[in-house]
Amino acid sequence: MNGENPRGRRRKVVGMVVGNKMQKTIVVEVTRLVKHPRYGKYVKRSTIYKSHDESSQAGIGDKVEIIETRPLSKTKKTKLVRIIEKAKR
Repeated sequence: MNGENPRGRRRKVVGMVVGNKMQKTIVVEVTRLVKHPRYGKYVKRSTIYKSHDESSQAGIGDKVEIIETRPLSKTKKTKLVRIIEKAKR
């Protein structure tokens, strides 16, 4: 197997929790910079991921790391790996 993950290469991304009102689910917004094809200016683009949080430990404003996994529901295809930074409250 040469040290390769048996499930293949699963993407890890870092984002901010913007919602946690569902049971065992958080909504994570991941922002990235994309270069405009004509003008060359970098533009912010964001993607929303619904992510599985088994113990419901992440709160709104937390910086988290999520990883791709098998489909857990119709819209949930990622799960929480760790909380990088808790929100200041």
